[in-house]
Amino acid sequence: MSNITLIENANVLDVVAGALTPNQRIVIDGKKIARIEPMSTERNTPTDATIIHANGKTVMPGLIDCHVHVMAWTANLSQLKRGSPNYNVLRAAGVMRDMLMRGFTTLRDACGADFGLQDAVNEDLIPAPRLFICGRSLSQTGGHSDSRSRGEIDLTTMTDPVGFGRIVDGVDAVRQACREEIRRGANHIKLMLGGGVASPTDRLTNDQYSLDEIRAAVEEAAMADLYVMAHTYTARTVNRAIQCGVHSLEHCNLIDESSIELFLKHGAWMVPTLVTYEALAAEGVKAGLPKDVEHKIYLVLDKGLSALEMAYKAGVKLAYGTDLLGDMHRHQLREFLIRAQVQPNIEIIRSATSYAADLLRAKGQLGVLAPGAWADIIIVDGNPLADITCLTNPDRYLKLVMKGGKVYREG
Repeated sequence: MSNITLIENANVLDVVAGALTPNQRIVIDGKKIARIEPMSTERNTPTDATIIHANGKTVMPGLIDCHVHVMAWTANLSQLKRGSPNYNVLRAAGVMRDMLMRGFTTLRDACGADFGLQDAVNEDLIPAPRLFICGRSLSQTGGHSDSRSRGEIDLTTMTDPVGFGRIVDGVDAVRQACREEIRRGANHIKLMLGGGVASPTDRLTNDQYSLDEIRAAVEEAAMADLYVMAHTYTARTVNRAIQCGVHSLEHCNLIDESSIELFLKHGAWMVPTLVTYEALAAEGVKAGLPKDVEHKIYLVLDKGLSALEMAYKAGVKLAYGTDLLGDMHRHQLREFLIRAQVQPNIEIIRSATSYAADLLRAKGQLGVLAPGAWADIIIVDGNPLADITCLTNPDRYLKLVMKGGKVYREG
């Protein structure tokens, strides 16, 4: 049987050019795109090739979410730590399947998922997007990955595979932790460099880790040909991170013009996650977020959109992220609508396709429809350049999801 698949009568979205080209044929050979040609081109393919009729609908690259926690099936992260890893993985499989059915064909996990889950995805044991992992995040004592209350001392569960983070203090300990996560297959290193909403004992405005500790992690990542992503909110936290060589800055709700200058000077990436604060404000406590940290949400809720607008207008490199937890994962596509308040549709689409692929160091392989790229493709009934909502309602508009040449959703 032939390995050739044809997607015919496609309205192909070139996300790099920002243009739709009608009446195209996409030729897929196995798992990758072989060529894209006009329908008028004479077919030179086996007679038993699989034919998919796009019927003039928009055919575009699969979406990429650069900040997810696939293990976070609940917003009560301490519940994950206390639970069975077997149960957590099965719940994570459901989280990833749902993301694939929304049109996301690639995910960058921001801590929690490990090499075993990644292997299961690569071997197609579960229907799920491609998965880039960091393993466990690195946090200082009392930092954003330290989920102990003030009265708890025990650290034993903080470093097992169920936990999201590992507590390491000092340059030597940070180096060893980086090397351990790299040994376990990390695609990037994650640092917690400031206070967070869900952490019980830090303030949102805290800086975390010394400059020497941050530089040590950046050096270890670079020696492994990887990069560092970091949890950051305030301008001071972001600026410290960029100056130390951190490549991907997450959230960034409270940045200022000094941060923008550093983003541009160092070519660093910003990954806003605006939808999570909206969801946490509306549903966080119901979904398991501890009531005593709820007040932190409102310190960043109304600041993120203006930070995104400032960064976009200045030309900062932006990628798509959501950072949702538990039942709130269902809001993953709403990030498009929030960003559309300050960005044109094509820029948001690029942030979830070609720009995201660049951040993941998979330029030309992911996030585009081009010869040699993975056949990660979605078909949408509508024109997302004109109406972004056709990407945000998959039950109505999403007609096909393909990853690596295999169809996971159709009709």
